[in-house]
Amino acid sequence: MPLLRDIFIALSENDTLNDASKKVGLKFGASKVVAGITVEDTIERIKDINAQGMSVSFDNLGEFITEKTDALEEKNIILEMIQAIGDKGLDASASIKLTQIGLHIDYDFCLENIREIVQAAKMQDMFVNIDMENYASYGDTIRIVDTLNEEYDNVGTVLQSYLFTAKDDVYKYKDNRIRFVKGAYKESPQVALQEKEDIDKALELLIRLHLTNGSGFTSIATHDHNIIENVIEFIKENDIPNDRFEFQMLFGFRKELQRELVERGYNVCVYIPFGSDWYAYFMRRLAERPQNINLVLKSITKSPTFKTGATAAGTVVAGLALLKLFKK
Repeated sequence: MPLLRDIFIALSENDTLNDASKKVGLKFGASKVVAGITVEDTIERIKDINAQGMSVSFDNLGEFITEKTDALEEKNIILEMIQAIGDKGLDASASIKLTQIGLHIDYDFCLENIREIVQAAKMQDMFVNIDMENYASYGDTIRIVDTLNEEYDNVGTVLQSYLFTAKDDVYKYKDNRIRFVKGAYKESPQVALQEKEDIDKALELLIRLHLTNGSGFTSIATHDHNIIENVIEFIKENDIPNDRFEFQMLFGFRKELQRELVERGYNVCVYIPFGSDWYAYFMRRLAERPQNINLVLKSITKSPTFKTGATAAGTVVAGLALLKLFKK
């Protein structure tokens, strides 16, 4: 399984496949896990999820941008989405990757961009989550989160249970709204846990610590049924009110479990990615849970492009088909 995870991570960083995916659009099953290409399409998905009793956190897909013009374009798309959500009165928050809006270009440029986003969100009474990316971005991300927390009250971040820094950060951000995840990047043994069992145990520990220390809201981002039930048992034992936490799941995954949790009276938030830059995102989802590849294999193997392999679309399909071989 670790080898398979490494393969998915490597594919997520393949520029050829990434570029090809943008030409393909939401075909070959991508629409099962990405809410839409445009703001307008995605707004309709948000409406539908809200109608099912669940909130949304949107993510404009794309990261590791190196040109200022591209970063500004992505920032404007995020601002457009924030305005559209406010205009429609929808229940949604923003998830922002700092490398999409300039972190790898210039620190101050990125800080200026995220300030504009956070201010726009505050005007709509919207929360902004600063996503945690790979460890190389960790230090600057924390600096920006800390700066924003001095200026705004609608900002939180993500803690990845595989990082050795996570436990200290739980106490540091005990009064913040925090999303807890396992972590989806390939990191060195010097900075991160490597074994799934250790990562799972760390995730449960971090969640328990945040639920019982400080006043911060806890977002529990996992599809793992066992972890969810363990957390629910802990919540009941410690009389933690339902308005102190939520379960977060990715759009397109574990829909029945999402609905079940809502029926049981728990808050559920669906993480909705949108945009044309879906490939790297999806590969990392496969790295976390390789069986998710079944979501796309059924559709890509039926496509004419799969048979010919002749176009840019065929490049993406070929990459996904290769993954099927490793799955056997």
